[in-house]
Amino acid sequence: MTLLIMAAGLGSRYGGNKQVDGLGPNNEILMQYSIYDAMKAGFERVVLVIKPEHKEIVSRLCKSIKGVSISYVYQDYTSLPTFYSVPQGRQKPFGTVHAVLCAAEAICEPFAIINADDYYGPDAYRVMAQSLRDLREHEGVMVTYRLKNTVSRNGAVTRGICTEKDGYLAGVREAYRVTLGEDGRIADENGTQLSPLSAVSMNMWGFTPAIFESIRQEFHRFLASLDAEDSKAEYALPTMVDHLLGSGSLSVRMLMTDSVWFGVTYAEDKPLVQAALRALHEDGTYPTPLFG
Repeated sequence: MTLLIMAAGLGSRYGGNKQVDGLGPNNEILMQYSIYDAMKAGFERVVLVIKPEHKEIVSRLCKSIKGVSISYVYQDYTSLPTFYSVPQGRQKPFGTVHAVLCAAEAICEPFAIINADDYYGPDAYRVMAQSLRDLREHEGVMVTYRLKNTVSRNGAVTRGICTEKDGYLAGVREAYRVTLGEDGRIADENGTQLSPLSAVSMNMWGFTPAIFESIRQEFHRFLASLDAEDSKAEYALPTMVDHLLGSGSLSVRMLMTDSVWFGVTYAEDKPLVQAALRALHEDGTYPTPLFG
């Protein structure tokens, strides 16, 4: 099994390159915890989707990690189809669908997808690994979390709100500018109140390599639909999955986990994440240092 880590985001809301920011007691980055937990669950390969300018620092951070194969692919504009011309001035990547597609040539086995700047917890990798081992073509799996455990008190976030039927994902809707109010209520950009117990996608997906052809077709369709001057549009994995579900070409099993999720969307989230990681080292969940 392969762990695909999406680490090419700009981290603009965080105010820096959060994917390579040391948050653990020994300056461990969140991505290192993901690799540690994945190895424990039986993953043997790691593929990192990064920006070219991050190659040196990410390679250095991963140098101490033994027992797993690590390779790198770049999310840049060289992988775009010839029919599409990038608008002048565009700097942003094209989203998580494009990030996964950039790794198509590097993966030929069942794989899990995660964000580099999220902490998913050991149990999430355990349940993912169990499902990947018997995954069929054109079937996927996802690990979901409760919405109340994924919002930030420091600003708005985007979350994929999931609906379930008989253990399978029935649909996923991107909710934008989701905020946590002083009264504890959670609402989206339209002011629509959301249930704190809603199952949400945190971009922890599992697929077989058969998915890459569908991803390629979906991404090309997305690019063909863009206005020639659109310099900001991105294609998100939850949106793509929802479209494939609607067409009947994909089914996705929903997995629940007891793991606690946390991440750093804003700079103000950093002290909370540092305290949480310190506690996990102190209770023996992780050794110190993480990779000796």
